[in-house]
Amino acid sequence: MNVRNYYLFIFFLLLIVSCGGGGSSSSEDVAPAPTPPVSEPSENCVFYATNTERCSLTHKGLDRYYLIYTPTTITNNDEAPVLFALHGYGSSAETHKAYTMHEPFANTNKAIVVYAQGYKLETALTSSSSHWNVGAWTIGSTVDDIDFINTVIDLIDDKAVINKNRIYSSGMSNGGFMSYNLACNLSSRIAAIISVTGSFSTEMLADCNPEHPTPVMQIHGTLDPTVPFNGNSALGMVPIETTLEFWADYNLCNPVPEISVIDFFDLGMSVDHKVYKECQNNVRVELFKSSGMAHTWPIESIYGIGATKEIWSFINQYDLSGRLE
Repeated sequence: MNVRNYYLFIFFLLLIVSCGGGGSSSSEDVAPAPTPPVSEPSENCVFYATNTERCSLTHKGLDRYYLIYTPTTITNNDEAPVLFALHGYGSSAETHKAYTMHEPFANTNKAIVVYAQGYKLETALTSSSSHWNVGAWTIGSTVDDIDFINTVIDLIDDKAVINKNRIYSSGMSNGGFMSYNLACNLSSRIAAIISVTGSFSTEMLADCNPEHPTPVMQIHGTLDPTVPFNGNSALGMVPIETTLEFWADYNLCNPVPEISVIDFFDLGMSVDHKVYKECQNNVRVELFKSSGMAHTWPIESIYGIGATKEIWSFINQYDLSGRLE
């Protein structure tokens, strides 16, 4: 090869390489694969009752639904608080709505109430038409109720103007257990919780990881045979006092609570009101212990205190940052 042909060969070789030839190429020359679209949860909402819709969705392959009550008192300028109201074991959103009667309080407080529905339970130990997955006697359930509630919050946020610092959970029995579960595992979104005849499960007591000081209120009867005040270790139910002590300790409260006794002589019963104060972020941990109450949702005319009234009084004091000024 003469000199002239040699230099022409080198020139064409360099030209081919610079164009990405020769069977190899830089990764910078390959167009990135398109990112698949994120599947947003969808729902179908229909009329259920006055100012109430029934919203259905598929969550992790399961057909789920919730009832949502939106007062007409809410205006476009309002950021509405949200209260989850969770039914008991084997019960329903419709039944819970009927006996809790949150609507008048929601109207006054310009708040949205969500009656979520638990899913059926079928395990080697037991079965039920509905449950909330909280461990204890529901052990073996694979239903992801934490993410279900989280998804419902997102759906509500998409269609309403809500105050995301003021989302609360309340519940009866298994719904009370679930409210504690949310305080442990969805605390970034839940500002405060109230349990009526529910408690901690042993699983929650062993593995509860809240992210902020959490206001907690418990309403319970000493005659409760279903969720005994002193617990039921065979079913994984933690004693009520142990549950409250956990939260008082986590919230760095004064370990010595203030206790007052409210006598209702005309009803033949009394209520002990225990309050742990001086907690972080000025939150409180409270217990109403009724000497004459079994496993029920208390109303004032029978038990001296009304659970629904106490719930609204409690949540109106707090947001995610603690006590409201």
